[in-house]
Amino acid sequence: MRKLTLQVVWFKRDLRATDHAALARAAACGPVLPLYVVEPDLWQQPDASARQWGFVAETLAELRDDLAGLGQPLIVRYGPILQVLAGLRQGGALSTLWSHEETGNDWTYRRDQQVAVWCRDQGVPWHEVQNHGVWRRLKSRNGWAQRWDQLMAQPIVSAPALAPVAFDPQPIPSARDLGLAADGAQQRQTGGRFAASHNLNSFLTTRGAQYQRAMSSPLEGATACSRLSPYLAWGVLSMREVAQATETRRRLLPPRASGWRRSLRSFSGRLHWHCHFIQKLEDEPRIEFENLHRLYDALRPKPPDATLLRQWALGETGYPFLDACMRSLQATGWLNFRMRAMVMATAAYHLWLDWRAPGLHLARMFTDYEPGIHWSQVQMQSGTTGINTVRIYNPVKQGYDQDPQGVFIRRWLPELAEIPDHAIHEPWKSDTASAIIGRHYPARVFDHLLAAKAARDKIWAIRKSDTFRAEAQAIVAKHASRKSPRPARRKAKAKAADAAAQLRLPFDDMP
Repeated sequence: MRKLTLQVVWFKRDLRATDHAALARAAACGPVLPLYVVEPDLWQQPDASARQWGFVAETLAELRDDLAGLGQPLIVRYGPILQVLAGLRQGGALSTLWSHEETGNDWTYRRDQQVAVWCRDQGVPWHEVQNHGVWRRLKSRNGWAQRWDQLMAQPIVSAPALAPVAFDPQPIPSARDLGLAADGAQQRQTGGRFAASHNLNSFLTTRGAQYQRAMSSPLEGATACSRLSPYLAWGVLSMREVAQATETRRRLLPPRASGWRRSLRSFSGRLHWHCHFIQKLEDEPRIEFENLHRLYDALRPKPPDATLLRQWALGETGYPFLDACMRSLQATGWLNFRMRAMVMATAAYHLWLDWRAPGLHLARMFTDYEPGIHWSQVQMQSGTTGINTVRIYNPVKQGYDQDPQGVFIRRWLPELAEIPDHAIHEPWKSDTASAIIGRHYPARVFDHLLAAKAARDKIWAIRKSDTFRAEAQAIVAKHASRKSPRPARRKAKAKAADAAAQLRLPFDDMP
């Protein structure tokens, strides 16, 4: 067997060459084999979908070109990771394995445990490098936000030069190759670094001006929100790149740009939230399947009502604003944050569905599915964390608040064309209701006021007990956010901006 010399960099949810610490460290140790493994079992999990793979496949194609420009294109292999690694080892091509730490779903968690055992048995060093602001084996949340700021202030890692190695790159499979059925996402976002950079640039220079005001609207938010979530979820951009670009943009704003400054401050807070919620899953992986607060374990029936679940998923509940959100999600793979909260809360409270089944449907629908954020939020909006405020969104009121003219509803529910504007949020009150409802558009499958009251009574009956409070205090100690001292955070942000100023950011040439 020839001498083992290659540093294998295993790409997972970190599909970029810039600010890729594992790639840079591997390149400093010797010739690199950049590897992405298409794992068929992963893509058959119930939270995977064709829209997600389509986004990933486009990103992989662009990453292959980016790495080729550095000297060595991306190598793609199809099959179980242990089988691929064993083949590389047997062929004398695997000296050391590198990757970023991943906080994924339960399947990837157990897969990584198996890889760790295999590497130990084979004597292959596996170096896992921190990817973003999530810490493994975290003992306390105290000081977490300050550590996040300090990490984001570190210099961005340049893409390294790579020596060419003689390996067949192999084609990137299609969704059909993976057995993934088309899922109707005709308007999903495009994958790849070019699209990611364009979105970052346009948000920080033009689109983000109204972010704070418009982010709650599903109509305006589609433009005013950053739309960076899938690029962060799949690691096309690093969190550090986005955080530093945001801080640099803020420092370049003129004094009179108070609206811009508020929007960027709000956006920066949500970058912190990104890692804050992933940290919850890292610290307690069971929340993908189990209630964070165990007193809720018998709260909702299992399995959930299949008919209600289907009506909710298809946008056929009889509530126009809710249904428009679900149909928009099906076509685009995206919803703004408030609407994500509303559709999940409606499934959990008004329809009284156990959160796991609707959570899986939303996971498949979101192109930007990030397990840590997703399952933390699913439980938060279902009232099972024990530490968050119970928010039962009124789907009618939300429509009046966020889509007062019904423009969003009419875009996604053409069957309501004959309903007059004044009744578009409550078509059952229209004089034309009998010609539409039950024929072209479904009747309501729940009464939102009665269902909300019943859900509230059941939730609060549990929250009043002393046993509930004792466990809730333990959850707060482990998972609740902490505010870092303001001076320390300002110092870290200033350092991040200084580091970013050394780079050519997308908006350097703005007027």
